[in-house]
Amino acid sequence: MDGVQVTTEMQGLKSRLRNTWMAGNFGEIAKTFEIGAREFVDRLSLTRGVKLLDVACGTGNTLIPAARAGAVVTGIDIAPNSIEQAIRWVAAERLTARFDIGDAEAMPYEDGSFDVVLSMFGAMFTPRPDVTVAELKRVCRSGGMITMSNWTPEGFIGQMFKVTAKHVPPPAGMPSPLLWGIDDAVAERFSEGIADLKTSREKLYFTLPFGPVETVEFFRLYYGPTQKAFESLDDEGRRHLRSDLEDLWSEHNTATDGTTKVESEYLTVRAIRA
Repeated sequence: MDGVQVTTEMQGLKSRLRNTWMAGNFGEIAKTFEIGAREFVDRLSLTRGVKLLDVACGTGNTLIPAARAGAVVTGIDIAPNSIEQAIRWVAAERLTARFDIGDAEAMPYEDGSFDVVLSMFGAMFTPRPDVTVAELKRVCRSGGMITMSNWTPEGFIGQMFKVTAKHVPPPAGMPSPLLWGIDDAVAERFSEGIADLKTSREKLYFTLPFGPVETVEFFRLYYGPTQKAFESLDDEGRRHLRSDLEDLWSEHNTATDGTTKVESEYLTVRAIRA
């Protein structure tokens, strides 16, 4: 985005964030809420031929169902290894999509390029919300839709972030991503250049074929933020973090057959570009 300076400190933060999202294997995490991602896209009722940009597309959880619906899809993500998985998934489904490795705060697209600009649990993790909102609006055509899904502070993933933050302070220099899950904060961020704004609270389920203890280990192995949190602690710190996360997953687990099924709330945002 022209005119926005990136300080040395911000460059360092962006580098750390990129390394975090490249750690582990996000594709394994994405599989645990694939159904919820498909439901999010289905509610958009996309029409064939609509030009859609998936911002922070990850491994393709929302891009794939959008392409199946007939949208002309482009995906952008900061993590090359996630893009590689998305490309393989698109090929396996015999679909077509364009992909770019890039920053949601400075996207390589012309103004008004897309009818729908979508981000599911992605753009909420950028370090500068004002810059991110400006970019989402810039690449969306007048009358087009910007739609996001963002974890709420009260929901399960919001609680998991808070538990982790008790042991490992979040990165300095950026506001909490969970502000994206608060209606008033979203309304303030989209207060200009938007003709209509609606938010709603939705739920999805994380389903895993093993119990909460194994689920914590699964996230430690594959979810970049959790992996990095564990790496930053000594042995005692890791034991305490693991214990708190195991308690959280166990408390919210509704499965009774030795597996894990946990409900998590998120905020859906739909903004119509003026």
